[in-house]
Amino acid sequence: MSFFDHLEELRRRIIHSLIAVGVAFGISWYFAPKLFVIFKDLMIKAGARLNIQTVTGAFSIEFKMALMAAIFLSSPFLIAQIWLFVSPGLYRRERRYALPFIFSAFILFCIGGLFGYFVALPFGIQYLMKMATEELGVDVLLNVNDAFDTVFALEVGFGVVFEIPAIIFLLSRVGLVSGPFLLRHFKYAILGCLIAAAVITPTGDIPNMMVLAVPMLALYVLGIIVAFIFGKKRRPSTD
Repeated sequence: MSFFDHLEELRRRIIHSLIAVGVAFGISWYFAPKLFVIFKDLMIKAGARLNIQTVTGAFSIEFKMALMAAIFLSSPFLIAQIWLFVSPGLYRRERRYALPFIFSAFILFCIGGLFGYFVALPFGIQYLMKMATEELGVDVLLNVNDAFDTVFALEVGFGVVFEIPAIIFLLSRVGLVSGPFLLRHFKYAILGCLIAAAVITPTGDIPNMMVLAVPMLALYVLGIIVAFIFGKKRRPSTD
């Protein structure tokens, strides 16, 4: 494919992805109020109080709720679109990994979201609330949209981060990376995980960073094991 053919293919995949998210958004919009209750309970248990400061605040928060749910709901299709975009660069025998990759990537994306909700977010929010109430002695009154922007970023961020083993599995099966290669570059992986954690987490404090950085490193180690087990050298196709 030429450069412009790749651009056309990318445009097609983006349009298909947006349509999928749009359909999922229509379904998720109906459940947005129920999703808000889950978010509100999470914040209240952490010791925060929420308010809405604008006339359009209620619409905005429901829109964001539905959008986040739509991303998770349409994630299998989105992952499939990514696969379809990169698959022309693979040999025919390598394309048989499509279903294992899409299925494992979807499962890991959901696990990342669950980890963020049940582990990372409660720890991070409670830590920040205690910092405000116990160290500074002030009550916490949060703008609901600002608070959810942080939750949105972390939930999607954790979903993407948990894709590391699936990506390494695919790259190792097609021979682009290997276990020894990943092991040799472990120190760079540590640096990359710390930088990514600092970017994704809402604050720059070390405890919140570690909540994300440690799972990332664990997933990288899991990826190394996967590469040693499933990796193989890439050879030219005969078809």
